[in-house]
Amino acid sequence: MKHPNKKTRPFPFRKAPAALLLCVSLFLCMASGLQAQAAPVDLNEEAKMRREIPIESNERENWPAGPTVSAQSAILMEAETGTILYEKNIHERLYPASITKILTGLIAMEQCSLDEKVSFSQKAVDSIDWRTDANLNIKPGEQITVEQALYGLLTGSANEVANALGEHISGSTEEFAKLMNQRARELGCVDSHFVTTNGIHDEEHYTSAHDMALIAQAFFSNDLLCKISSTPSYTIPPSPTVSRELYVKSKNQLFAGRDYAYEYLVGSKTGYTSQARQTLVSCAQKDGMKLICVVMKEEAPSQYKDTIDLFNYGFSNFHMVNVAEEDTQYTVDSNSFFDSDSDAFGSSSPILSIDPAGVIVLPNTAGYGDADSSLSYEELEGENTLARISYTYNGIPVGSAYVQLAPPSGSQVSGQTGHDGDSNSEIPASSSPSIYVNVIHVLGGLAGLALILAFLIWLVTLLRNYSFSSERKKRFRWRKRRESSRIDLERYIRKDHDL
Repeated sequence: MKHPNKKTRPFPFRKAPAALLLCVSLFLCMASGLQAQAAPVDLNEEAKMRREIPIESNERENWPAGPTVSAQSAILMEAETGTILYEKNIHERLYPASITKILTGLIAMEQCSLDEKVSFSQKAVDSIDWRTDANLNIKPGEQITVEQALYGLLTGSANEVANALGEHISGSTEEFAKLMNQRARELGCVDSHFVTTNGIHDEEHYTSAHDMALIAQAFFSNDLLCKISSTPSYTIPPSPTVSRELYVKSKNQLFAGRDYAYEYLVGSKTGYTSQARQTLVSCAQKDGMKLICVVMKEEAPSQYKDTIDLFNYGFSNFHMVNVAEEDTQYTVDSNSFFDSDSDAFGSSSPILSIDPAGVIVLPNTAGYGDADSSLSYEELEGENTLARISYTYNGIPVGSAYVQLAPPSGSQVSGQTGHDGDSNSEIPASSSPSIYVNVIHVLGGLAGLALILAFLIWLVTLLRNYSFSSERKKRFRWRKRRESSRIDLERYIRKDHDL
């Protein structure tokens, strides 16, 4: 029984509709969120759309048609000349993921000695997600050498190793990122901005396939970096600075014994984040031609298929041409200038020649004569280099070579390394000393002597003309005086006769 003085509080039915509406709204939002998570983006449909992106190199005149790939961006570059053999959307700014580490590794190789000790700070170790990020499982305070760190970076793709290297070189990862951007600009990169040492996703960390190819060109010119980036697994043994054995293993499927093993592979680096998708930078060499391939924003395992297709396209459709072996226009024989039975000027060998290392790359359907050339006199390398020959094929740059003073016959550049690794080991011994003459100095001296001789001849001629002129004047005065005397004498005789 209710107390007569106690008022009963009515149930708030008037507020019920608003509360119910709020609950229903929250439920619908949660349901839509769960539905969105349950329905991922159709990656196959995205890949199909990416295949429709135009391949710019297929539009070149008399250029071999390249394969269709489903990567958002792809490039194939010949490493020695920098010739772009295949290009698809190569300047779009995309997220690189872990292929960032080839730039980190390149800088570490350039800045450090291999036996330097790299210390792992608490920040370097704690700044990665140990659940998802590739790591070396090293503890704060432990140390490994730079060489071991490079294996951890490039073979194991360890993110904390990239941070530790950045701190070791620049003091902090932020300062190292500045160094990364500086080095990228030096290599010719124009589409890049690096923020992290390892490629962990950041909206402001991006690059392009073209820029990554330029970085890879420098990276794969180093033999040790090629070796490390082609190593499937590596073990760092325990030491006074490492508490336990550290084992790293690459996931790269282009390596020998893997699903997409490629016979001619020189080195390779993988990358992946959910935003970048699959990225891959690789280098291969066959028949003297070295190719670099970059694919970005692809789906597994198509990054490997794309890379193999592009390598096969390059090796099957292009060839290298040694300029020195083919050129006749820029090689000048001394016979063209001097004719001497005693061979005083070395008429048996050229005085101007093409650098024997100069090469160009051309389609198999083209030869050296199909390339156009032009001379420039800027950015020359070497003391005896006189000019640079740049070659194009239907407007596409395909390589260059240098015109230089030819070395003396039978000579070899001082400091060349022989097969045994010793400097000058291949220079043949001689019982008599050799005297090498700088042709430019000789010709300059001869020209100077010729000018001096011409001046002396002119001076002597002038003096002789002056002397002859004075003598003529004297003779003229003498003749005039003699004639005058003769006339006076005749007048005197005639006057005396008249008397």
